[in-house]
Amino acid sequence: MLSRLRRIGQYSLVVLATLGRAGHIWWQAVWRKPQLRNLPLVIKQIYQLGVLSVVIIVMSGFSIGAVLALQGYNQLVKYGSESALGLGVALVLVMEIGPVVSALLFAGRAGSSVTAEIGLMKATEQLSSMEMMGVDPIQRIIAPRLWAGFIVMPILALMFSIVGIWGASLVGVDWLGVHEGAFWSAMQDGVDFKSHIMKGIVKSIVFGIVVTWIAVFQGYDTIPTSEGIANATTRTVVYSSVSVLILDFFLTLVMFSF
Repeated sequence: MLSRLRRIGQYSLVVLATLGRAGHIWWQAVWRKPQLRNLPLVIKQIYQLGVLSVVIIVMSGFSIGAVLALQGYNQLVKYGSESALGLGVALVLVMEIGPVVSALLFAGRAGSSVTAEIGLMKATEQLSSMEMMGVDPIQRIIAPRLWAGFIVMPILALMFSIVGIWGASLVGVDWLGVHEGAFWSAMQDGVDFKSHIMKGIVKSIVFGIVVTWIAVFQGYDTIPTSEGIANATTRTVVYSSVSVLILDFFLTLVMFSF
């Protein structure tokens, strides 16, 4: 019994120490006074994390939108309500699938890349060299990637939803024969910016903060070996995915209570 309690206590101390180091990195990178000279670095990371993720976001958004339209039509046509297809697909994409799937894709492509890059910098002692030259690696390496992740995640989620709705219109209107006017008018009347779109944007912002924070921390805190970098990259994807799914539940619970 005492040995179990001791192991639980040791594990709790490890978790608290990890959270403390992650919080310290967050404070140093985000809440300190931003440095304008690092703006070109932020722009570069926006390209690395955002622009290079556009292809996978567009392809996934189109595919999921098309599948939602096909599945939704097969169910709605039984009740003669296929004109509501556009509204149903838009609400699902904007409020749920768009932010969640975009965050999962972002974690798999951009998050793992950030962790591996920072981990390799640590393994090759580039971060230590910066400290010896009087350059703060947190402000030079961590902060630009954090800010870039905060910026690009909502844009990618909106792009995912827009392309998904377009894919749904191609399947529903052009293939299955849903009336075009009914498809778009139901969507226009039923989707509200404040009640629906803003909730999706808030979710994507939170997901972007959490996923990027996990990615940079795992890279910065990794053991500087090839095995350590590999394990850190795996942890980034796993922790980010689980965090996104858990946060989605609680954010939805809070949003639907208002």
